Amino acid sequence: MIKTKITEMLGIEFPIVQAPMGWIARSQLASAVSNAGGLGIIETSSGELDAVREEIRKMRGLTDKPFGVNIAQAFVRDPDIVSFVVDQGVKFVTTSAGDPNKYCSALKKAGLTVFHVVPSLGAALKAIEAGVDGLVVEGGEGGGFKNSRDVSTMVLLPLVCSKVGVPVIAAGGITDGRSMAAAFALGAEGVQMGTRMVSAAESPVHQNWKDAIVGAKETDTVFLNRFGPGPALRALRTEKTGTYEREGGEGVMGEFARAKEMYFGGDLESSIPLTGQVAGRIDAVKPVAQVIAETVAEFEETVKTMGRRWG
Repeated sequence: MIKTKITEMLGIEFPIVQAPMGWIARSQLASAVSNAGGLGIIETSSGELDAVREEIRKMRGLTDKPFGVNIAQAFVRDPDIVSFVVDQGVKFVTTSAGDPNKYCSALKKAGLTVFHVVPSLGAALKAIEAGVDGLVVEGGEGGGFKNSRDVSTMVLLPLVCSKVGVPVIAAGGITDGRSMAAAFALGAEGVQMGTRMVSAAESPVHQNWKDAIVGAKETDTVFLNRFGPGPALRALRTEKTGTYEREGGEGVMGEFARAKEMYFGGDLESSIPLTGQVAGRIDAVKPVAQVIAETVAEFEETVKTMGRRWG
């Protein structure tokens, strides 16, 4: 075990959390993460709550380990989303893409542990005032929907950790033990992996997307929609996303209407393949258990080596 406040709060073996990607973060992937000692997260951002309910039911047959649920507030379609999450019997929830005051009080009143995802110091302080139990501090190099004024993990993480007293999970650029050790050096007590998990063997996405991640260079993502409307986002460089990068355009969010064709059909030009810069460091598709075991081993060796060399 790696014992931190995160592992103690969540009841997990290793402080490694899987990001809650829409349509991807379901039982097949999340159970593999939980069974490997991390924390799997089930998404709700797809808006398919009947399917999500079934995925949570499947989780209980696939693992007896802890797992959580994410509420991506910008994509909530059900006004009773808090009741929905509470009724699933989970004990941990992350909230994101919105005001932390909206759901925090109700979730905590129901006995859940609540972490809020933040892209800036101001957002972190607002979440603390709302009463969250912890933070997921997400740098702008991560894939997915982003703050239009992106800040790298190297800058954002130590800044937030120096100003708050709650446990912090670092996200954005985390893919192995060295990046996990760096996050811990900057003040985190846990890490979240997104792109690394998208490319994992148990990820439900089409092999074409996994192969594109493995083949990507560190410069092969684009930052889109910085000036709206809607959120900015980081995605894999394709012909479509390259055009949006050069020419802008208000239609980028509409591209997600065909997301399933890309996610599960393998046509990377049919939608926007949300992917972090860390794709440039991923060189193979691996089972989740191998990813987590190698991350933990490398983390421990990195910390020991740093201690011997610089301690």
